[in-house]
Amino acid sequence: MTTSSTGTAGTSPVPSGFAVSERTARLRAETALFMRDHVLSLVSHDLRGPLNAIHSWAYVLERKLDANDPNAQRAVAGIRSGVDQQVKLLETIVDATRAETKSLALSYAPFPLHPLLDETVDEVRTNLARTRGVEITLDSQLSTDQLNGDRERLAAALWVMLTFAVEASAEGAALTLATRAESGMWHATVSYATNEAALNDPALPHVLEAFARKQAGEPREAKRIAWVFALCKRVAEAHGGSFEQSDASADAGETATLALRIPLSATAPR
Repeated sequence: MTTSSTGTAGTSPVPSGFAVSERTARLRAETALFMRDHVLSLVSHDLRGPLNAIHSWAYVLERKLDANDPNAQRAVAGIRSGVDQQVKLLETIVDATRAETKSLALSYAPFPLHPLLDETVDEVRTNLARTRGVEITLDSQLSTDQLNGDRERLAAALWVMLTFAVEASAEGAALTLATRAESGMWHATVSYATNEAALNDPALPHVLEAFARKQAGEPREAKRIAWVFALCKRVAEAHGGSFEQSDASADAGETATLALRIPLSATAPR
């Protein structure tokens, strides 16, 4: 079965006249929470490499220095102490702060997928897409397919994907959410034409944080996602699935994709 629905394009009002639902406001806050923890995770990971190298070289330096030179020995001890303090800060502050989303609790239950799609598309269309003059088309190959997982978490991941695609689209543009069930997996892919000016124009209504939208347009290392998709990645992996962001450039009109893949029979990890 294939269904198709579109939003209505219109003129975007200035941000001062822009209001969103309580659900959209909550999803925006959750997106920011996961994004914060994702950044902290990157900081923790990327700092440990240099700190380990400094610690190792301190031992090498110690063996080269005069053991009878108190100033040299104090310098080496100071280096080691500084490294230990930084590692402790990472463990007690950075790692502890992101513990909530690192161990993501899920509420598993079977649910039909199609109503979830309709509700999420309607949420994004009503609270952002129509205001921005962007159309959303739902191309669904689903019929009565069900998924065993956390419905609310998966809805949040889909919301982030659609919301970002709307914000990265110019007025009058159209984006597509294509979804199907195949080989025991649920596939949901959002395709849109990137427009950096629309994504970062302060005169347009936005739901996502400004710094998150700006960072999303910066070059990324291989296999790393933009910070704003941290919730999508975490929710997908917690279900035993995956999330992928295409490497589209910032050139206007280039097609980008966001892909979510979740096992239909996802189960809680033992």
